[in-house]
Amino acid sequence: MQRFLLFLPLLGLAFAGTEVTLKTSTGALHGTLESPAKPEKSCVVLILAGSGPTDRDGNSLGLSGKNNSLKLVATALANAGIPSLRVDKRGIAASKAAGPKEEDLRFDTYVKDTIAWIDFLQSAQGYQKIIVLGHSEGALVGLVAATQKPVAGYISVAGSSRRASVVLRGQLATQLPSKLRTEANVILQQLDQGVLVNKVSAPLDPVFRQSVQPYLISWFHYTPTEEIARLTCPILIIQGTTDIQVPTTDADALHDASPGSKLVKIDGMNHVLKEVATDEKSQLASYSDPALPLAPELMAPIEAFIRKITDASQP
Repeated sequence: MQRFLLFLPLLGLAFAGTEVTLKTSTGALHGTLESPAKPEKSCVVLILAGSGPTDRDGNSLGLSGKNNSLKLVATALANAGIPSLRVDKRGIAASKAAGPKEEDLRFDTYVKDTIAWIDFLQSAQGYQKIIVLGHSEGALVGLVAATQKPVAGYISVAGSSRRASVVLRGQLATQLPSKLRTEANVILQQLDQGVLVNKVSAPLDPVFRQSVQPYLISWFHYTPTEEIARLTCPILIIQGTTDIQVPTTDADALHDASPGSKLVKIDGMNHVLKEVATDEKSQLASYSDPALPLAPELMAPIEAFIRKITDASQP
């Protein structure tokens, strides 16, 4: 299913990545549990990938090469003694066999799977405090899940503040000729109202084909600023200043919707969490370069946020 895309080096510490499986009524989901040598036993971070065919490590199956952004985040957490679980979404990578037909997929499918992973970490793995870290679209998946299932903390990394239909409308406005742009806006308006569209022009079919419309309707239902305002757990919002997919104004809007949250902007960090300039060549190269490290300022605020939650005595 196609959808718009709305490293710290190892320090020599010992940890082991363990493959874990979550059995569901419609197939098995898979992930990697990173267990540091001396873990924070009460706390674990659940890492959720972004939109489209993006795997647990942050790599898109639609792009050549790997960036390994989320794998590097998990590695950095492990080196800091913090366990994490990063998972393949239903229908993607190792969880591909559990994927439904495209016409049966809903945004809430991912939300329910996230809640099931939280239950797994609590019941099967014995963790008391679950912190959800979502990247890009995964930030919204984790956010909605956290409004339905209490968690110890929530971290939004490169998450949008706007409904997906608004984001998509803006993307298409810069890519389509006038006639198709008008048609796309009409389609988006109908989908926003929960109405399926029977006729779609061939150039727009990759985005609005009938089999994907139910997913889009379910996705468009959620406004991130409204959802984050409902959270009562500690919140960390992180956004890079050279992200060409999500502007810093989205992070500002999320923070405004939840004034008690902590907002951190990482200077020079792009959408795949690397320190990259804004020129197109550098940006594109970073999406397929696993040797490029994480932005150096990224992990410190994440680790500090987790430590504060883990240490109940800290104010």
